[in-house]
Amino acid sequence: MRGRVRVIGAAAGAALLAPLGMWAWSEHSAQGPRLVPTDLQERDPEATPAARRVYAMLAGLENDARRGRPSRTVIGQHVELHNERYNKAYGDFRGPKQPGYYYRKARDITGKLPGFVELDLGPGYGQPGWAVGTARSYSKAWPACRPYWGYVEDAVDLAVGVWAGLPRAADGSYRPSGTHTECATGTEVSLPHNGGAPAGMVGFSFHQPYPGSPVKGYAQTLHRNSPGADDRGWFGRVVTEGTTEHRALLQDLAFLADHLGYLAGRGVPVLLRPYHEMNTAPGHGFWWAGQDPAAFHRLWRLTYDYLVNRRGLHNLIFVWSPNSWNGPYGNDPQPYYPGGEYVDVVGVDDYSDTPAEPFGEGAWTEVWYRGLEGYRRPRIVAESFHVPLNAAQPKTLTRTPWVLWTVWGQALSYANISEPRGKNTAADVKRTYGSPRVITGGHHV
Repeated sequence: MRGRVRVIGAAAGAALLAPLGMWAWSEHSAQGPRLVPTDLQERDPEATPAARRVYAMLAGLENDARRGRPSRTVIGQHVELHNERYNKAYGDFRGPKQPGYYYRKARDITGKLPGFVELDLGPGYGQPGWAVGTARSYSKAWPACRPYWGYVEDAVDLAVGVWAGLPRAADGSYRPSGTHTECATGTEVSLPHNGGAPAGMVGFSFHQPYPGSPVKGYAQTLHRNSPGADDRGWFGRVVTEGTTEHRALLQDLAFLADHLGYLAGRGVPVLLRPYHEMNTAPGHGFWWAGQDPAAFHRLWRLTYDYLVNRRGLHNLIFVWSPNSWNGPYGNDPQPYYPGGEYVDVVGVDDYSDTPAEPFGEGAWTEVWYRGLEGYRRPRIVAESFHVPLNAAQPKTLTRTPWVLWTVWGQALSYANISEPRGKNTAADVKRTYGSPRVITGGHHV
């Protein structure tokens, strides 16, 4: 099991593997390091066994690092599945791609799969709102058989497949072969084979278009395109119960909860990363960014309450990930922290520096690593264009043993005009996936 995450995955169906007693730590002494909590039930007494195991692993890795013991980092890969499916210009070849292309790409380069995969239930692809078309069995507002919406179904099914293994017994619209025919286009879609056994951890972000947006797409996630750009009172109404804007927010959260609930029903724990980069300077970034911190706290906490208390989702591990706070674009994130009773993992979306040009003093990413220490939660790089180990920074994980490091989408192997610094060489990727400090996933094939 050395170097793989499959030890924490689910067995066939919803069954779980043996408990990970090795990750259960006792309280530290007054003279010792400030360790992180190790049991998810401290935040959610009803947390599922699978979610508790995943969190305990992450907390164990973090506490190893805080004790000065040798620690390791789970290597992750974000999958921009909507772009893989529908953007022919996306990635390292021109043309449509099967879902999970960049999940599989890591294996194509190194022979190993990521230990963690993050997908997205947003932002949509410029199509009308959630409640259109015929409902899928698990969703009350599923936009079935509509162009450009099949990727959400693929994202949910790929998450099940990463946790439980592909190919698998049929669930949802997939046949036992791991393929299905997309209703809107007649396109045959297949998920990547990953060995047919538990292959790693999964997470979801939610690039949520602004509540009430007539269509769902990336443009509608941005502050400049939201009502808040011209109406300073709009965000306050979004987080105020009884308003039209608040009801629109709840509709969006219902869409999110339907899909997360499907995963909960199959025993899949999810690292959920909502409302990221909230510390972006006012007027920039997403519609939820740069707001009054107290109003942002209300948004986070009402989202938490809706998902956990109203919808009963106890398979969630909540991830708070501000933008790198380098000044011009990202501000001090501390005022935006919702509180430890609502957050399990803290991270950073790091696009402010490169391996060749680190920001601040110390090793690359060290300023963010040290800056997150006081939150007393496992620390992760939630988004980066770069793998952690590369020619310019071959010892990143020695100085900054992040618990988890996720590479963003096509940046694993390709750079375009909007991501000019995102290219990783094959040697960089192999160095990372082959390191004894890195935990990969699945079966090596």
